[in-house]
Amino acid sequence: MELITNAFEIFTKYYPSFILGAKFTLIIAFSGTIIGLFIGLFIGGIRAIKVESTDSFVARLFKKFIYILTEIYIAVFRGTPMMVQAMFIYYALKPVFNWEPIVAGIFIVSINTGAYMSEIIRSGIQSVDKGQSEAARSLGMSSMQTMMLVVLPQAIKNSFPSIGNEFIVNIKDSSVLNVIAVTELYFQTSSIAGSIFKFEETFFVSALIYLVLTYTTSIILRFIEKRMNNTKTSYPSSQTIDYVVNLETETL
Repeated sequence: MELITNAFEIFTKYYPSFILGAKFTLIIAFSGTIIGLFIGLFIGGIRAIKVESTDSFVARLFKKFIYILTEIYIAVFRGTPMMVQAMFIYYALKPVFNWEPIVAGIFIVSINTGAYMSEIIRSGIQSVDKGQSEAARSLGMSSMQTMMLVVLPQAIKNSFPSIGNEFIVNIKDSSVLNVIAVTELYFQTSSIAGSIFKFEETFFVSALIYLVLTYTTSIILRFIEKRMNNTKTSYPSSQTIDYVVNLETETL
C-alpha cells in the first residue's frame, strides 16, 4: 500500500511531466508506424515483383539490384538494436540536418519500423490468392498496376493485426530514444526519479501509464480489425474477371 500511496503522490505532483512524456511517446509511435507502413508498402511491393521472362536484360538486372538493396536494408535494421541505430544516425547526420531530437526520433523509428513492415506486407501479399493476380494480368494490367490496385489493398487488410502490433511495439520501444535526449515518457520518468530519488515508485507510475497506452491501443485496434472483417470489400474474383474477358472475346 505504501508503494501505491507514494506513486499516487508522485503522479499528482509531477503529472504534467508524465503527460508530456506520454504525448511525445504517442506522437513518435504513431508517426513512426504510419511512415514505416508507407516504407514497408514500397519495399514490400518491390520485393514481391518477380523477374519475368518478358523483361529485358536491363529490366531484369535493375530488379535484381533493387532486390539486393532492399535485402541489405531489412537485414541491417532488423539485425541491429534500435538504441544503436539511434545513437549512430542521430550523431552521424546531426551536422547535416542539425535536427531536433524529436525529429531524429521519428525518423529512426520510421526506418526501423519500415524494415519490419516490409516483411509484414510481403507476407500479406503472399497470402493473397494467386488467382487475383492472374485475373488482373489477363485484363492487360502490368505488374505494377496489379500490385497497386489488386494485391496491396488485400495484403494490407490481411496484415492489419501485425501492423497494429507494430504500433504497440513502437509505444514501448520509443523508450530507447532517451539516449538521444528525446523527452518521451521514459526520459521524463528518469528525470523525475533522479530528482526525488524514488525510483521504485516513479517507475511504477511509468509502468502503469505504458500499460494504459498499450492496452487502450490494443482495444481500439481490435475494434478496427473487427469492423474491417465485418465490412465486405468486393474485389474482383478470378472467375468473374475471366468471365468478363471471355464475354468480351466472344463479342469481338
